[in-house]
Amino acid sequence: MKSVIKILIQNREVAIKKRINDSRAALDQLAAIAPLPKDTKLENIDVDGIPAAWVSTPEVVKERAILYLHGGGYIEGSITSHKDLAQRISRVSKAKVLILDYRLAPEHPFPAALEDSIRAYRWLIDTEGYLPQNIIFAGDSAGGGLTVATLVKLRDEGIALPVAAVCLSPWTDLALTGESIKEKVHEDPFVTPDDIMFSASMYLGKTDPKNPYASPLYANLKDLPPLCIQVGTAEVLLDDAIRLATRAKEAGVEVQLDIWEDMVHVFQAFAVLAPEGQEGIEKIGEFINKIFK
Repeated sequence: MKSVIKILIQNREVAIKKRINDSRAALDQLAAIAPLPKDTKLENIDVDGIPAAWVSTPEVVKERAILYLHGGGYIEGSITSHKDLAQRISRVSKAKVLILDYRLAPEHPFPAALEDSIRAYRWLIDTEGYLPQNIIFAGDSAGGGLTVATLVKLRDEGIALPVAAVCLSPWTDLALTGESIKEKVHEDPFVTPDDIMFSASMYLGKTDPKNPYASPLYANLKDLPPLCIQVGTAEVLLDDAIRLATRAKEAGVEVQLDIWEDMVHVFQAFAVLAPEGQEGIEKIGEFINKIFK
């Protein structure tokens, strides 16, 4: 039986590796629908040992920076998969966008992604010379949750926070307690309960799913900067965004919650095909420009 168990474990590991590799390739391939405009500059760089890329458009203000934390359930996502979304945000915000290729699970489980995002923020300040009041965090899905978790961790460590944050369909509860996970399962064409359960298990390992640095829904959100949260009604993570907004407001945080009827998970990423996606991005630009002034 010990031999049988060993074989079963090996088969499971092979199946997991194939599932993750296929999923990573598919997400990057999806990005091919939106080639970068010719006036967009993408510069691959090293951020204190972490691969990253600066994405900028012609009208950027040099003092402004957005640290972008991509989605992908902490197991996928890359510069390739999110470069179009980054250039669109750069265009409406007139800011350079730094896409961070933070370490992914299961090769690098929690808290690797959090450590990388904190390191990148420090790099922006200490190496690049950006002021916290000229930096905004942004992220989608897992990256949206990581955005809030990074803010909480920085606050707890007494580090000056960025001036604001943008969260697109943020995944904030890896304990998966939101009612919309069940209620929206037949509406969401993009994310399934199985997807998020699998991703959570890969990222968390043996970590408590309610650890506030993994699931910021359970964190004390006091003293965080203003948040712009966008979410669609046709997604299983709808409650993750709504509950985050509620808890943040209760903690005294300024929150702009935009709920978009019939929109899917991270609908802004499909702006090349759907005008609603670009409308969402325009609203992000309005929020950011009010913050930067």
